[in-house]
Amino acid sequence: MRFASLGSGSRGNATLVQSGRTCVMVDCGFSIAETTARLARLGITPEYIAAILVTHEHADHVSGVARFAARHRLPVWCTAGTLTAGDGAGLVSTGILDAHVDFVLGDLCITPVTVPHDAREPIQYVFADGRHRFGVLTDTGSITPHIRRLLHGCDALMLECNHDLLETGPYPAQLKSRVGGALGHLSNAQAATLLADLDYGRLQHLVAAHLSDTNNTPALACQALAQAAGCASAWIQVAKQDEGLGWRELH
Repeated sequence: MRFASLGSGSRGNATLVQSGRTCVMVDCGFSIAETTARLARLGITPEYIAAILVTHEHADHVSGVARFAARHRLPVWCTAGTLTAGDGAGLVSTGILDAHVDFVLGDLCITPVTVPHDAREPIQYVFADGRHRFGVLTDTGSITPHIRRLLHGCDALMLECNHDLLETGPYPAQLKSRVGGALGHLSNAQAATLLADLDYGRLQHLVAAHLSDTNNTPALACQALAQAAGCASAWIQVAKQDEGLGWRELH
């Protein structure tokens, strides 16, 4: 199994996960041209993608889904709530996910993870190929026992570290309340607390994702996760907004 990020942040998100001949894209918050260019950077053409899995209806995750899927005739999977809420963005789904039931796409077994976020029926995902497990958790306002259980013992994790400087940052009070609330986004400290509660002994890769350009820095995010994992900050990787993250292999 391997994974990569086309970009992660408030200006667009997309993640690739591949096992064997199956490559899926989680979300698509970029234009067709931008998505194609970022795929090429990773050595992937659109025809190689088997499906798009949507986490929730917010624009930075779905703005490019409908057009990219239509252009390349890709199936789109999401929850019923996401499909309903994303109707205004032209979101069309060829498969409705039960947020509490695992499903299989080719060589990947996929577990939806229900999360608290200010969307209609948001989910995140854990991917497995029979040997390894890769957990993706962004756009989550608080940590639940359900999240801890499903992310326990993963071989790789991509964890939201959205903010650290929120209280002193320039956002208006209402936006600070939303981002920092129970249905908002995880802070560095929350991500670190989650990590400390998990069995991370199998971790080969730990990635900080969805960092705020305004209220965080890669150094702060890496420091928080490194302290929780008991490792050097340099070992923590960051999925950046513009550069994304190159392929990471699980062995």
